[in-house]
Amino acid sequence: MMWILSSFVKHNLKKNIIWLLTLLCLLQLPQARLLAQEKDIEEMIRQLNDSSKNIRNPTYLQISEDQLIQLFDKQPSFAMYKDNYFVSGIPTNKEINHHTADAKFQFSIRQRLTKSILPLQTFLMLTYTQKSFWNVYENSAPFADNNYNPGLLLVKPIVQNNEFKGIASFSIDHESNGRDSIYSRSWNYVEFSGVYFFNAEISLQTKIWYGLLASENSDLFNYRGYGLIAINYRSENDKFWFSAIINPNATFSNINTQVELNFKPSYNANQYLFVQWYNGYGESLLDYKEYGSMIRFGICIKPAMRNFY
Repeated sequence: MMWILSSFVKHNLKKNIIWLLTLLCLLQLPQARLLAQEKDIEEMIRQLNDSSKNIRNPTYLQISEDQLIQLFDKQPSFAMYKDNYFVSGIPTNKEINHHTADAKFQFSIRQRLTKSILPLQTFLMLTYTQKSFWNVYENSAPFADNNYNPGLLLVKPIVQNNEFKGIASFSIDHESNGRDSIYSRSWNYVEFSGVYFFNAEISLQTKIWYGLLASENSDLFNYRGYGLIAINYRSENDKFWFSAIINPNATFSNINTQVELNFKPSYNANQYLFVQWYNGYGESLLDYKEYGSMIRFGICIKPAMRNFY
């Protein structure tokens, strides 16, 4: 796939975009089934969804705490963590050419280090997320920036009155772009996150962070702020997904916004046609001070527990 994409630079921008979108659509044709390692959790999500066609149904997420912990314990140690996607697109705030159009992809995995043997029946996980920005339409197709994000994550499923209410987590993270000199960007931080399930269709995530900033990006909070709020909606049978992520800067003078639309062509697949629009600052570490507005299209593969940011 890499050599096919690199060959696009031999053509003009219009042809590049057409070929890239065609390739991404062709990747949807083989409707691969879900990985066996995540079927138990996935089946639970599907059953919860099927049992809550009326979103006001008070029994939408009924499961005992012991059952839920056993379900989490049964999952394999290695799995996806956040969304994994590949998208390509154009800016909406500047001229469109082979310098401003790009590709972006995210790769995210986790390795569970313990089962529910820790206090409060929590799970300890090692996580890794990489987000890359690729100037695929330029002559040499260079990578503009790669953001590496390893972390140590403690997870606690929340059950009250035999209803699955959500997930709480605490993590210690590092993020950097792996470069030096004036191009270096990095920080170390702690993060608290909570996901609340209103029902099987609607969930809300809040996240706050704070950390130590490197001298070269000491004003990062002025652009990325201290947290985010994300709301997710999915239709019955996971056919459509809508997500909106709001990330205000430190002074609330600017709000970074990310909107995502997902469509699953096949019920048994875990591949989504994916549209993502990012508007604001801080999308990449290298250019966190630069305002950008990018709309991109591609494919997305989701983890069993779906959207986490």
